[in-house]
This record gives sequence, C-alpha cells and structure tokens, in this order.
Amino acid sequence: MIAQVEPKIYGVGERMISYRRLWETMRNRNVTQYALIYKHHVSPSQITRMKRNESVSTHTIEVFCRILNCRVEDVMEYIPDEPDG
Repeated sequence: MIAQVEPKIYGVGERMISYRRLWETMRNRNVTQYALIYKHHVSPSQITRMKRNESVSTHTIEVFCRILNCRVEDVMEYIPDEPDG
C-alpha cells in the first residue's frame, strides 16, 4: 500500500513543478515505492526529491514514465505562482 503523500510546497510564491500526479499514477497502477527501488532500481534519493517537489533530471522523469507506462503529465505538473493583488 502506498502512503498518502502531502508534499510540502517550498518557496511560496515561486513557480514550481509538482509531482503529486506521480503518486496518483503509482496508486492507480499498483506500483509501490518498494517496487521502484528493488524491482526497477530507482534511487531512494530520487524518490525523496520528488516527494519534496525538488528538481530532478529529465532522465528521471523518463525513467518513471517508462516504468509506469504513462505520459509526462501523469508524473508532473507545472503550478504557476498566483498573481499579486
């Protein structure tokens, strides 16, 4: 079972990429973090970076898309900052 992930949003007011969709896609495809690490040899540090919405390489995004057989937008989304006022 995949634990519910509520990532922290760093740098309030900054543009950011969110990996919330990754956790939803994993849940829908019944892929666990354990499987990512031990079956697909994904680095635990990459998973941690994504949990924290930190930057990862396009290669990492490609690896997740291949493992999950999904599109980039199933892994990540751009969240624009809110306009002032």
